[in-house]
Amino acid sequence: MTRRRPPTRRRNRRPSRRQQQRHAQLLAFAVVSAAGIGLVVMLVNWLLTHWWILIVALALAGLAGAAWLYRRQQRAQWEAVRAQGLRYGLPQLDALHHTRFEDAVRELMHRDGCRDAQRVGGRGDLGADVKATDPYGRRWVIQCKHRRNGAQGSPVGTPDLQVLNGTARQVHGADVAVIVTNGRVTGPAVSFARQQRLHVVDRQTLAVWASGSRPLWELLRAVPPPRRPTSLS
Repeated sequence: MTRRRPPTRRRNRRPSRRQQQRHAQLLAFAVVSAAGIGLVVMLVNWLLTHWWILIVALALAGLAGAAWLYRRQQRAQWEAVRAQGLRYGLPQLDALHHTRFEDAVRELMHRDGCRDAQRVGGRGDLGADVKATDPYGRRWVIQCKHRRNGAQGSPVGTPDLQVLNGTARQVHGADVAVIVTNGRVTGPAVSFARQQRLHVVDRQTLAVWASGSRPLWELLRAVPPPRRPTSLS
């Protein structure tokens, strides 16, 4: 008689390490997805309960978008103004009569977007030769000191700045008080201007400004903040 062999038992294969990692990743993904869906459902329910917050958020987003468009339009306007090309070289400015120098400063302010820029210099001007309101809404009062010999002429000193300091804000309502010269400025005058929150545009700064590369408020330090937002802020 032939003996029957006992049936062979199949060994249960354990999943490989790669399969275990894949299963763990799928489980983690399922947990994260469920948590994310739960959070979304909770957020939607919360917003439905507090619907006014959604309206406020949409309104703020609309205002932010409108402000961005306004800034973009203002920047485009400034680029168009700069492209018009009103520029002066220092030799041109040195050769001007002092009243024509004031006109040139007014024209430069107008070029930079100060639509109401006007020359008011003359007898009884009380230290103001040019007045203007910039696109930020700030009031500028400018005193002009022209030197026929340019850098070789007499420097602007502290007494000139004292006159400006005494009248620019109190009399003319200036937000920004500036003295502009095609010449030099003494060291004590510069120190006095810093102490009194005055601004000095000397020959070097005037050359940059008159060349048309940047508006004056971008060249001066510690200019007061805008009264209203624009693209230049």
